Amino acid sequence: MCRTFASLAHRRLGQTEPVLLTVSTTHQPATDLGYLLHKHPDRVQEFRQSFGTVTVFYPEATTERCTAALMLDVDPVRLARSQARNAPDFSLAQYVNDRSYAASSLLGVAMADVFSTARSGRCASRQELADSAIPLEIVVPTLPCRGGADIAHRLFAPLGWAVEAEPVPLDEAFAEWGASRYVRLRLTGVVRLADALNQLHVLLPVLDESKHYWQGPDEVDKLLRSGVGWLGSHPEATLITRRYLGRRSGLTRTALARLAELGDEVEEAVEPPEDEDVSQPEEKRVPLNIQRHEAVHQVLLEVGARTVIDLGCGPGQFLDRLVKTPAFTRVAGSDVSTRSLQYAARRLRLDRMSERQAERVELFQSALTYEDDRLAGFDAAVLMEVVEHVDPPRLEALERVVFGAAGPGAVIVTTPNAEYNVLYEGLAGMRHPDHRFEWTREEFAEWSGRVAGTYGYQVDLRGIGDLDETLGAPTQLAIFTRKEGNDD
Repeated sequence: MCRTFASLAHRRLGQTEPVLLTVSTTHQPATDLGYLLHKHPDRVQEFRQSFGTVTVFYPEATTERCTAALMLDVDPVRLARSQARNAPDFSLAQYVNDRSYAASSLLGVAMADVFSTARSGRCASRQELADSAIPLEIVVPTLPCRGGADIAHRLFAPLGWAVEAEPVPLDEAFAEWGASRYVRLRLTGVVRLADALNQLHVLLPVLDESKHYWQGPDEVDKLLRSGVGWLGSHPEATLITRRYLGRRSGLTRTALARLAELGDEVEEAVEPPEDEDVSQPEEKRVPLNIQRHEAVHQVLLEVGARTVIDLGCGPGQFLDRLVKTPAFTRVAGSDVSTRSLQYAARRLRLDRMSERQAERVELFQSALTYEDDRLAGFDAAVLMEVVEHVDPPRLEALERVVFGAAGPGAVIVTTPNAEYNVLYEGLAGMRHPDHRFEWTREEFAEWSGRVAGTYGYQVDLRGIGDLDETLGAPTQLAIFTRKEGNDD
C-alpha cells in the first residue's frame, strides 16, 4: 500500500475518527472487489452529500485480501440546514449528537448513493461474479443498537451471516457503569455483494431505530427495492418493516401488504397489531400470489408434467406445493440467491425428509442468463414473476438458456399486466421497484409469439386474477408447449 493511502488509513482508522464501514473479501483475486463496487482500489474518492462528505478508499488491496472503507464526515450545520421543516430532531439536538461517530440512517443513505450500481447487482466486466455469493467480512465499529447485541443477531443471522456484536462500554475505566447502546458489529459470510449492501441499507437504520430525515410514501418503495430476495422471507420482516418506517402504521401496512402481494411469506404480518384501530374488510380476498400458484399448478397438471423445475424459485413457496403433489416425480428449484435457497430448504424441511423423498427434490444456485446443464431434462419449467426482473438487454440470453439450451417440453411464464396498474390505488409507476419493465397485453403477446416461433413452441395466453373488461387481468400467463417434431 502506498504511503498516501497508508497515511489516510492510519488517520481515519484511528481512535478519533473511526471508519464507519469496511467491506472485505478473500475471494481471489480479491481486488475484483473494486470492479463490484465500481470504485478503483488505487484511488481515494470523495462524494459530497447534503449532510457531509463520503470518502471511499482501500486500506488493503492484494490478490489475497481486499478491503474497501467508507468514511462519512457529517457536517451538523449543513445537515440542520438541509432538514425539512417537519423533520425530526429540533434545536440543540441537531448540532450535538453522535452522528459524526456512529453508523446511522445517514450512513445508510450515503452508502446507498455511493454504491448504487453495486447494489443493483450490475457489473459489465464481472457480471458472473456479481451474480455469485463470495466470502465477505463487514465491520461497523460503532453502531447504535436499540435492543442490544441480541437484536443484531436476530436481524443478521437469518440472512446467513455469522454475527459478532460486541457491546461498547460507556467508559472502559468504569466497568460498573455498564454498556452503552452501541455495539461493534462484525459480519462474516458467503453472500452476494449486492444482497449484503441492500441488507445494510435497510438494517442500519432499523438497528438505530431512528431516521434523520423526513419519511414520505416513497420510503415503502425504497424498502421493497432494497429488500428484494430476502425481506419477505425474513422471520423478523414485521419488526424490520415497522422500525424502518418509523412505526408509522399506515406506511407499515402498505409495505407488508405489498410484500404479501408479491408472494413473499408475510401474509400474517399484514394484520395490524391489536392496539391499532383499523377497519377490516367484510370479506378477505384471495391474494393474487396464491391465485398465481393455483393457476400455474393446474397448468402443470394439464400438460401432464412429471418432472418440474421452478426457475427463480425464491424462498420456495411454490416449490412446497410442487413437492406435496405426488404427480410430480422430480422437483427442482434454482435461484441466483443462495440465501433464498437456504430458506427454501428450510421450508421444505429437506433435512427431515426420508431418503426416498429427498431423492426427488433438488435445489441449486444458477443464473438464468448463463447456460447450465442442470436446467435441462425437465418436462416443464416455471418462470413465475421472473422475466420482469431481468434487464431488457439480457432478456435474450434468458430466452436462449431456458427455451433453447434447457428446452423443456413446456414453459409456463407469468408476468404483471401493466395496463391493470391504474386500478391499484396509490401505485405510481411499476408494481415493484426491482422490476426492469412491465408489459402490456400486446407487448407480452408479441414477445411470447416471437419466442415461440424462434424455439419451436406454440403458445397459449391467459389471465390470472380479477378480470377487468377493458384492462384485462392483473397477471398475464403464457403456456409454451413444444411443437410435435421439435423434440431434441
